[in-house]
Amino acid sequence: VDISVQLLLFLILFPLITAFFMLAVRRDSERGWIVKLSALAIGAVTVLLLLTQFSQGTVLYGFNAEQINLLMFVLEIVITVIILGFAVKFRNYLVIALTLIETALIVWFETAATPAVMVKSPLFIDQFSIIMALIVGIIGSLICVYSLGYMRHFYQHHTGIPDRTNTFFMIIFVFISAMFGLVFSNSLVWVFFFWEVTTLCSFLLIGFTKTEEATKNAFTALWMNLLGGIAFAAAIVYLTYQPAGMLGLDQVLISGKALVLIPAALIGFAGLTKAAQMPFSSWLVGAMVAPTPVSALLHSSTMVKAGVYILVRFAPVFQGTAIGYALALVGAFTFLIASGIAISQSNAKQVLAYSTIANLGLVVACAGIGTYEAIWAAILLIIFHAISKSLMFLCVGTVEHRIKSREIEDMTGLIVRMPRIAAMMVIGIAGMFLAPFGMLISKWAAIQAFIDAPFGLVFVVILIFGSALTIFFWAKWMGKLLVITPDAENVEGAVDKNEWVALVSLSGLTAVTCFIFPVISAFLIEPFLLANYGSVAQLSQDNIIIMIMMMFLIVLLPLSILLPHRKQRNLPPYMGGVATTHDMHFQNSLGKETPMKLSNYYVSSWFGEARLRTTGICLCSIFIVVMFAAAVTGGGIL
Repeated sequence: VDISVQLLLFLILFPLITAFFMLAVRRDSERGWIVKLSALAIGAVTVLLLLTQFSQGTVLYGFNAEQINLLMFVLEIVITVIILGFAVKFRNYLVIALTLIETALIVWFETAATPAVMVKSPLFIDQFSIIMALIVGIIGSLICVYSLGYMRHFYQHHTGIPDRTNTFFMIIFVFISAMFGLVFSNSLVWVFFFWEVTTLCSFLLIGFTKTEEATKNAFTALWMNLLGGIAFAAAIVYLTYQPAGMLGLDQVLISGKALVLIPAALIGFAGLTKAAQMPFSSWLVGAMVAPTPVSALLHSSTMVKAGVYILVRFAPVFQGTAIGYALALVGAFTFLIASGIAISQSNAKQVLAYSTIANLGLVVACAGIGTYEAIWAAILLIIFHAISKSLMFLCVGTVEHRIKSREIEDMTGLIVRMPRIAAMMVIGIAGMFLAPFGMLISKWAAIQAFIDAPFGLVFVVILIFGSALTIFFWAKWMGKLLVITPDAENVEGAVDKNEWVALVSLSGLTAVTCFIFPVISAFLIEPFLLANYGSVAQLSQDNIIIMIMMMFLIVLLPLSILLPHRKQRNLPPYMGGVATTHDMHFQNSLGKETPMKLSNYYVSSWFGEARLRTTGICLCSIFIVVMFAAAVTGGGIL
């Protein structure tokens, strides 16, 4: 068997084997060793896959998959039974109805259509799937290691919840297995199977604490993702009855656009639900009740990337169609409105949730435009967002356990209380909006792509205003972290060593990726674009030199915070000339001693959920209706 096939099968099956071991292990020490060794193996094999396959281009792996297809069908029925069991238990009739509809489509396909269609090469690999595998393998592995320390403290802060750490790690490893399967599958039937596994994992982990709020939010995520699952299943059924019987990604992408407009719209809709785009964004916001590693792994860096992954895959079909522009408008307005809502949030995980929705919206906009320049920007956005956002989520989880709060206002002076964690958070925040970090580079590329696209000025204006809003909420959070507070107690010593390993690694990865992103572009992204579009979107030599010079900011910023300064002068605080005390009290206009307090503006009357969410839902719903209308009427190609 070819070495590359062995690596692919290892990445898909090994996390699944580890998941079953997690159920059997009871002692923390044994669990720790298994998780660490498994994470090391997954990360190492992912890197080995990169080193051995990055220059091979697209490679299809053909074999007889009849038995595997049958097994997947049986497992899909098992997933259906599990979901129906929960839905009946909690009397959620919407989930019952949607599950039965989806199951009916799959049973119809398996019993009536399968003999007519066979995908000769169900697995494949190319540069984009390698990028996605690196995100899942490296970031996912680090989050698993972080979870060892996090879950030890989790039950101290959530009393009354039974210890189900084994189940937690089992679901996490099943999810990692499913994500590898999704990005290596050429058969759309296989993609759909792994897609549904991620939906089930998300449902179980959002409802992990079994509180009323967690259960409610888990079912919200479930029914919204089931809508996408129904659309995906309908696309598979539609493609089955095409003359060519196209169920392989390679077949769909080289077929005429007129043949696949309807399935492209259906799969585009599925991608919107999984990527939590408006009007489906509420499920990701509600998912923040899950333990922080879940937010980092499923709902920020990997699972929601499955939605944008499939949209980027279908980008050549979307290019130059009304369907693509409708999708792009959904993404663009989601980016703008979610960025505005994030300004009004004081809860750190809520800010990260809306920021995630916004950045995924920008990727969706690029995928909808579908040009090679837009896809170059989209892949860069996926990479840098996954790294920076996972770092931020994990930092917030560590901070929450130490200061007993996830409110941004309570993080005042964190640079004094938890200096190294604060420095890492500064790196993560800078990675989201400051030059020369990757997100800003990616937005720079997106502007160029939008300018060159038809109707691009609309998208450029939305990107500019949305980016201005992101500066607002990231800068005020960074400001709270860097405030110097007198007599603050350092509580950083209690951070678990497993958490340190993950946080330090992700911080380093954020900086390293910025340094080597021209290499990533040259050896992974540009060959992928050349194979799919016949063109590449290279950076000019001048831009590379400018960015290398700007890289010194990455080193200078954390070092200026952490390195001791020999000549320090501690001056008394200045409060407009009025005498102050050492603990920051001042004499007000009535002669009374008043404590000084700094707080951010949240301007919720302008940017709050109540003001913007309804507008976003209405606008994006209209664009989705237009997308389906264009597909059905055959007017999708411009």
